[in-house]
Amino acid sequence: MKNILLPTDFSKNAWNAITYAIELYKNEPCTFYLLNTYTPNIAASRFMATAVTSESLAVESYSKEGLNAVLNNIQSKYNNKLHSFKTISSFSLLADEVRELVNEYNIDMVIMGTKGASGVSEVFMGSNAVRVIKAVKNCPVLAIPEDFTFETPTEIAFATDFNRFYTQSELQPIINLVKTFNSVLRIVHVQDKIKALTELQQFNLNMLRKYFSTIEHYIHTVSELNSVSKTLEVFADELDIHLLAMLNYQHSYMEKVTREPIVKRLVFHTQIPLLVIPELGMSKSSKSKKGNVVNDACLG
Repeated sequence: MKNILLPTDFSKNAWNAITYAIELYKNEPCTFYLLNTYTPNIAASRFMATAVTSESLAVESYSKEGLNAVLNNIQSKYNNKLHSFKTISSFSLLADEVRELVNEYNIDMVIMGTKGASGVSEVFMGSNAVRVIKAVKNCPVLAIPEDFTFETPTEIAFATDFNRFYTQSELQPIINLVKTFNSVLRIVHVQDKIKALTELQQFNLNMLRKYFSTIEHYIHTVSELNSVSKTLEVFADELDIHLLAMLNYQHSYMEKVTREPIVKRLVFHTQIPLLVIPELGMSKSSKSKKGNVVNDACLG
């Protein structure tokens, strides 16, 4: 049984990510946690306790009603007996709540939508998605692009520079996806100049081959085109990649992409689903947590 967390703000992008998740795991038993967080504008009425209480109640009601509407929409479109759904409405900041729920419910994957470029802070994939990726240290986050229609991920790319030792647990989400969909894994290494791998890089590459020995995989070394993000976009387009995976750690490709100058990464707007895997963090544990009401719903 997989536990999947689906943050939603009731937008089209969020619904798109929810439908992607349901399709992705249609053949696996799953519990999906539908999460909506809300933070009433207390600052605007901090001198009016009655107004604060009234606004809090209104926003809480909107959150719960919105979750029920999403659940009803799911139930009207899908009838998968392998899937169950729980709704969580929480007075909290999204990234903080996601981080806590990952531990509390032993979440296997966070799947969320990304917004279009509406400002400098959202050029990469949307500020909420970036905050969640930075906050979650022990669970993969799968970011689904705006308007992306589900495609079975039979071509998966893993972008890495071989400069870091990998652990089995970090690579397991990729291995699981490849095995589930009988995918081809393409390991892509972006170089700013053509040069031989260092002894460390070669060692890590050899370890990768061992980890991926049971799945079909290929190594691709490509020259950097203006930026890492542009290079990965061209690579994904040319090989018809359905999902791109990256580890998130210091000096990783993921960090490079998020720190590249805006003008260089405008084009890399997560055209395909992006799986971000944090470096091995603390183990998940069940913790007592107050304040959330979790509602159950089953299909079928």
